[in-house]
Amino acid sequence: MPAPRPKPSIVMLVAMTGLGPFTMQILIPCLPAMAVALAAPYGTVQLTLTLYLIGVATGQLLYGPLSDRFGRKPLLLGGLALYVLGTAAAALAPSAGLLIAARIAQAVGSCAGLVLGRAMIRDSFPREQAASVLGTVSTAMAVAPMIAPLLGSALEQEFGWRATMLACLIFGLLLWPAIWLRLPETLAQPAPLPGIAGLLGAYAQLGAIPAFRAYAAVTAFSSCVFFAFAAGGPLVVIGTMGHAATTYGAAMILISIAWMVGTFTVSRLVYRLGVIRMLRLGTAVTLAGGVLAVVVEVLLPAHILLFFLPMAVVAVGNGMSQPNAIAAAVSVRPQLAGTASGLVGALQMGAGALMTVAAGWTETGSGLATAGWMFLGGLGALASLRAVERAMDAR
Repeated sequence: MPAPRPKPSIVMLVAMTGLGPFTMQILIPCLPAMAVALAAPYGTVQLTLTLYLIGVATGQLLYGPLSDRFGRKPLLLGGLALYVLGTAAAALAPSAGLLIAARIAQAVGSCAGLVLGRAMIRDSFPREQAASVLGTVSTAMAVAPMIAPLLGSALEQEFGWRATMLACLIFGLLLWPAIWLRLPETLAQPAPLPGIAGLLGAYAQLGAIPAFRAYAAVTAFSSCVFFAFAAGGPLVVIGTMGHAATTYGAAMILISIAWMVGTFTVSRLVYRLGVIRMLRLGTAVTLAGGVLAVVVEVLLPAHILLFFLPMAVVAVGNGMSQPNAIAAAVSVRPQLAGTASGLVGALQMGAGALMTVAAGWTETGSGLATAGWMFLGGLGALASLRAVERAMDAR
């Protein structure tokens, strides 16, 4: 009998995968105030979000295949060390340009937990159980984006935006020794280091599989709906509606609760319904949220609760679809789980970065552009689901 695979702690998985989203979202309510403090245009300061996502996308392309060769834990510790250095630089940055550079370092470091957490889950569990564990981790992980905007806005109001980076620094300094001491290595059989040609070949191998492309597209497009909202939301709520940053942060709790509802549903129903049915349900709810966003902006008066309601619906849908799509994507070639996890995450964050640029350029403060991009993201997720079904039929 083969030796049982080590099972990473759910608490550790939540902490390491939640680090990146927490660090990304803690600054979102602070963007208007940061533009004033750094004497920079809002569009420039918004690059702390856009380029953060690009950093996450780029880092995941590297961590996945390297972890297939050297193991999950060493790469995770190295990424966290880079995160700590980038966070310290962000807290001290005297200008918007240096802050953006520090945020890129933060992003490349923090995404280690995101991509390697998914790979560790796939190392330790079969596909259906991996989807359930991802759902459980995602449910608990929702606490990070739930408290990040509220904590960020409160720290900014009391101490200035730099206090948000100090909070992230403390988190990183506590997490590194905990992972070093408590997290087991889950990689069963190291793969040869592919080199540049081999790395590109591994990505090409995955990209040639229709099912992998379709699952990755579901994840990317459903994420675009959230990133459209994240880019346009502060301008609409704080800039146009005149609410305080703390009000925006408090309202974001609704989105996290809705996400937890979706991921909790996955952890309870995926064994009964299967991955594909859960994807259908989640994608339908995501698209319904995009449609509702347009209806609210066109037909109803401006109100913060009405503005957040469609995104709450989207969050439920994303919570159901994304754990299943990711688990299915990294299961297409189990021997390339790390590489697949990195590629899925890179495509997800790359699409999100493009969406933040699109929403940032087109949103005037009315909320209509944000709603339109949310709707288009939902349509893309539906089209990707159709590609999944075609790939399944072709088998």
